[in-house]
Amino acid sequence: MRALQLVEDRKLEQVDLPPPPPPGYGEATIRIRKVALNHIDVWGWRGMAFAKRKMPLVVGAEASGVVDAIGAGVAGLQPGQLVAIFGAQTCGLCGPCREGRDNLCENVAGVHGFHLDGFAQEMINLPARNLVPAPPGVDATGAAVAPITFGTVEHMLFDNARLQPGETILVHAGGSGIGSAAIQLAKKMGCTVITTVGAEAKIEPAKALGADYVINYREDRFEGVVRKLTKKKGVDVVFEHVGADTWAGSMLALKRGGRLVTCGSTSGVSTSVNLMMLFQQQLRLIGSFGCRMENMTNAMQKMARGIVHPVIDCEVDFDGIGDALARMETREVFGKILLRVS
Repeated sequence: MRALQLVEDRKLEQVDLPPPPPPGYGEATIRIRKVALNHIDVWGWRGMAFAKRKMPLVVGAEASGVVDAIGAGVAGLQPGQLVAIFGAQTCGLCGPCREGRDNLCENVAGVHGFHLDGFAQEMINLPARNLVPAPPGVDATGAAVAPITFGTVEHMLFDNARLQPGETILVHAGGSGIGSAAIQLAKKMGCTVITTVGAEAKIEPAKALGADYVINYREDRFEGVVRKLTKKKGVDVVFEHVGADTWAGSMLALKRGGRLVTCGSTSGVSTSVNLMMLFQQQLRLIGSFGCRMENMTNAMQKMARGIVHPVIDCEVDFDGIGDALARMETREVFGKILLRVS
């Protein structure tokens, strides 16, 4: 079967691998349909792994697939069923796993495509408990962006930031995959949405998704524009995933008692915090990573009802993966890049 492996930093190769054996107890064999590319794929491609890993490594952290076969002890899945795939290898036994807080697993073995072989391969055996069935009305594209793109945003906005209707939110990088999802989810629940983009060409597409105000951060200091738009009050929530380049401005953009929720650091992993501002303004800084499988379910239900939709920049085959990652690195995309597998 075809697979796409990272053989060394910034070097990907197409290879032929043996197909997986019949699924074991509690497992299902999945025929991968589409892989959605994320910045975690860019980090892995660059060599920014935060745990030991062995190469060659099959890439791809977010994907959809069709159940090909099920092993003994599997309930709730049938061959031919479309599923979204939870991207981390969790234990399923610890307290957080049993409580449905999958992304807080105490014995997680790693993230597929980053520490463990990922989903850019035609078939793979996976624990059935990590497969979330797609509802009617959701296709392979929608299921592919449920685990990270929409699941992450659901977890950030609703589990962590506790976003409420009528609040004002600043969404950074509205042209990114998670930025485009955050704009839609926040606007559909009745929030005022301000977003930043890095190019004039992204302004109208961001408005079409529901953004009330779009700031080109390359031309204007976004925090100044936000203060002006909110009459110096600031926003209730900042949806942060850029990192060092936007951190100080994000804090300045918050109202008193505001919440900043962050899941990424694409511009750098280290920054400084104005502690006096933090306690005097009673700000809340919230870290968020991954999602719960329930977030994936909720996201796909919203897709099925037409409340939100995936924003797709383009689709590529295996030959286009290098150019796709390079475009993501330079932030030239609007929405998601999908890798066609089967």
